[in-house]
Amino acid sequence: MTTRRHHIRDLRIALCLSLAIGGLATAPSAFALDEAKAPVTEKEPLAIFKDPRQAMTKYIEGYRSGDTRSSLDALRYAADGGEALARWKLGSMYAQGDGVPHDDVKAYHYFQQIIDAYDEANPNPRERGVVASAFVAVGAYSLTGKGKGIERDTARAFEMFSYAATEFGDMHAQYNLGLMYLEGSGITKDVRRGARWLRLAADKQHIESQAVLGRLYFSGIEGVQRQRALGLMYLTMAREGANDPTKYKWIIDLYDGAMTTASDTDRQAALAYLEQFVKGRR
Repeated sequence: MTTRRHHIRDLRIALCLSLAIGGLATAPSAFALDEAKAPVTEKEPLAIFKDPRQAMTKYIEGYRSGDTRSSLDALRYAADGGEALARWKLGSMYAQGDGVPHDDVKAYHYFQQIIDAYDEANPNPRERGVVASAFVAVGAYSLTGKGKGIERDTARAFEMFSYAATEFGDMHAQYNLGLMYLEGSGITKDVRRGARWLRLAADKQHIESQAVLGRLYFSGIEGVQRQRALGLMYLTMAREGANDPTKYKWIIDLYDGAMTTASDTDRQAALAYLEQFVKGRR
């Protein structure tokens, strides 16, 4: 059991950082950005743009035309000028080493710049998704630490996840906040509160949350009321979304284990719950 909890924790960390490398990112692109694949040499941005917004447009045009070098210049110019989307894109590229050398410190600083520039009193609706995802990315880096330049700070991770979970309703933040409560990672352990955060994310079709919550309900762990049918419903939804058998082997194993021990009554009730859930989303 301990090994499985550690495995889920490790996957949680990878999930958070995948926001910065094109995995489950909720940073919605207002410009339908693609990942730049060809490595380029770093250079100072060229001051040839009217404003950062125009530079952002030039980045998209340059990338689509295959002009990777000039498009990266434009992206840096836009980021230096305060464009949140450009900062997110550059942070993601540095986190992955996609088109630029891999550099977690640079990635972290670009995500942090988005947070620092966020005006809570006068938010820009266009940047809402990008800002939420920046909070999650900084939370992920703070949770794990990356050595010099990015220190492990669970209190800061909790702060970042809490803000994104409450102010933006971000499902990735809700998932990570839930797991912090389940594990007592830098905070007082509270399984019931963790389950509540997980359910918020699970009901938004976050499959990792569905899997962990399903296991909690199915088994009735540490004060969470045992509800086998409801747990099986969430495990079933998670299994349906687990389209990568390697990445999501842990979800498949949880589902298979539950199905093996579930009674016919459990399965029938789970199906009824699932039909009700789907109907409620229409």
